[in-house]
Order: sequence, then structure tokens, then C-alpha cells
Amino acid sequence: MRKKSYCWLAAGILLIAANLRLPITMMPPLIPWLKSQLGFPTNMSGLLTTIPLLIFALLSPLIASFGVKHGNTRVLLGSLIFLVIGSYLRIIPNSWLLLLATMLVGIGISGGNVLLPAVIQEYFPRKTVVLTSLYTFMMGFVASLGTGAAAPIAQKVGLGSAMALISLFGVIALFVWFIAVRSLPQENSTKKATTHSARASSLLKYPLTWMITFFFGAQSLLYYSLLTWLPSFWSESGFSTTASGLLATLFQLCGMPLSLLTPIIARKRSGMYFISCLMGGGFSIGIIGLLLFQKNFVANVLLAILLGVASGASFSMCVVYFQRKTSSVIETAQMSGIAQSCGYVLAACGPVFSGIINGWTHSWVGIFLVYTLLALIMGVDGICIARHQPLNTGIDDQNIN
Repeated sequence: MRKKSYCWLAAGILLIAANLRLPITMMPPLIPWLKSQLGFPTNMSGLLTTIPLLIFALLSPLIASFGVKHGNTRVLLGSLIFLVIGSYLRIIPNSWLLLLATMLVGIGISGGNVLLPAVIQEYFPRKTVVLTSLYTFMMGFVASLGTGAAAPIAQKVGLGSAMALISLFGVIALFVWFIAVRSLPQENSTKKATTHSARASSLLKYPLTWMITFFFGAQSLLYYSLLTWLPSFWSESGFSTTASGLLATLFQLCGMPLSLLTPIIARKRSGMYFISCLMGGGFSIGIIGLLLFQKNFVANVLLAILLGVASGASFSMCVVYFQRKTSSVIETAQMSGIAQSCGYVLAACGPVFSGIINGWTHSWVGIFLVYTLLALIMGVDGICIARHQPLNTGIDDQNIN
């Protein structure tokens, strides 16, 4: 493949990564405008986050299968079309159309979530670490920008124009990825892999699959639950809205350095052990610290940073496991699909059940203790995954090239 084609592919990967969280994280700051201009009910606002997560859970295995049959790059192109259509349908001032558009956005993001690790492994086998680092960094960085910029942009140009401007990231990604796919040779390893897909054993019978699936589910539940409820916790602790927002922003931004460094650190098994301990310990100490230093703003700044570091490392580690603990592009896509399908069910349920339990008990103690236990188990699970040999279901890259 020509050098120019590789450049288009690499640029496309990073632009798709920029859209994996942005269409979700941009919406919560816009809820006041949705309520005032569309009459969108406050009690339905959570659906703008929950619907994409449920779509991820339902479609992830199917997308992995489509990628094997039709080619990962082509399926990604179709996913981006859904993403762009859904993003711009949200501009139309209608509450029900907003929910439908959110479903389309979820379909679009699902393609990138599942297939990007496989595409990186397939086309950049010698630069997997670098591109994985940049991909996870780009995802978190742009998502944080979307969260911070959505409300100020809406104040200046209005709700519809704000969503249209931010959604330009999706249009640019679609344009670049279209050129990248057109520049690929007609036959590539993914296309040849379709002739071998029938021989691929189901990954569900391997313990390592369930270990990685639990790991992804645990980190998803912790991230989305904390993202949803930490601002409320800090407000109830007596901090102002501005201070709570600052702490929430720190939580998101401080994950980016570790999302960039984790694939590099985890190149060796000792690095995997270190990251697993950092994640389990970071989440556990951070969550317990929130209960112990509830009124201390300086302590909460440090705890927000610690929790952000743990969350950034945990997602990047999932991508590393998808790539390093499988033996072929097919296995990577299948493992990614299975883990994300189950993981996003937990991610969707976590914030909901946390809110219900808090409403019953009027306390965060029980919820945070469950989070702490889950974080410790996740850390041990990560160490066990690091010790485990990669899967080999009988399909390797030599067979499909």
C-alpha cells in the first residue's frame, strides 16, 4: 500500500476517534436549551446518554461480524454516514426526532468503538502502540473540548448552530475516511479474511474472553457512573456549581495523559501489571477519599485528578488487551465486539441504579463502597489478563494475508 494511503488512513483513524465520545459529551451542557426551546422533559434528558450506550451494547457483536464479512474500513464508512445523518437530524427542533437522531448517532459511534482497534492492528502492525496512544488521547481530548465549549457556543450562536458547528468533526471524519477507503487496494487482509471467518471458533468458550469482558464492563460502569454523579456529589458536599464543574472538568482532562502513555507503558508485561495496580488503586483510593474528605476542596482536586488518571488508563488498557491478547485481526474485532456489548450494558445500568439507590438511601456511602470493591476486583482481573497467554483460535494473520 502506498505511503499516501497510509497517511489518509492514519488521519481518518484519529478523526474517527475524535467522534467516539464528542456526540455524547456535548449534549448534557445543552440540556437547558433543549428544555427551553424544545420543551424536552428533564426526566428524559438521561436518555441522550443512555440510548447510545444501549445501542453500543446491542450492535457491537453485529458490527464485528459485518467487519469480518465486508471489511472493517467499509463498515466504518457506513457507520460514519449514520453518525453524520444523526448529528444533523438533532438540529431539527423536535423532541422525538432528537431521540431518533440519538439512536443513529449511537449506531455510528458503535462502528468506531468496535473496529478501530482492529483497523490499527491490520494496517499499522508496527505502529500499533503509537496510533493506539494517539487514538485514545484524541478521543478524550475532543470529548472534553465538546463538554466545555458546547454551552458557550450555544449562548453565542444558538442551539441549532452550536450542534451543527460541533458536528462538523463528523463531516470531516467522513470525508477523510472516504478518501482513505478509496485509496486502499481492492484486495486486503480483511477481505481475504472473510473466506476464513467460518473457521473461527467462538471466543465465548475461552475464559480470557470473559476476563477481558468483565474488565471492560467494570471500567465502563465506573467511568460513566462517576461522570454522571460526581457533580451532584460535589454539589451536595457544599461546593458551588462553579467549583463542582471545575472538579468534573479535572476528572475528564486528567485522564488524557495516561490514555496517551498507557499503550507505551503496557508494551511489556511489567507495564501491564503497573497499569492494573494504578487503575485498581487509583479508583479505590479516589472513591474512598471522596467519602473521607467530603468538605475539603483541595483534597477533592487531588482526588478528581487521581480518578481521572485511573479512568484514562483503564480505557486505553482495554484497547491494549483487544490487540495484545488476540492473534489475528478477526479475533481483535470479535473480542472488541463481545467485550463492548456486555460492557456498555453495565455502563448504561450503572448511572441509573446509582441514582435509584441514592434516592432510596439519600447517601453515597453504599454506592461508593460498591464502586471501590468493583475497582479492586478490576485491578486483580487486569493482572490476571496480563499473565494470560494471547488467544489463538486457529486463524492467524499469516493465514489471511
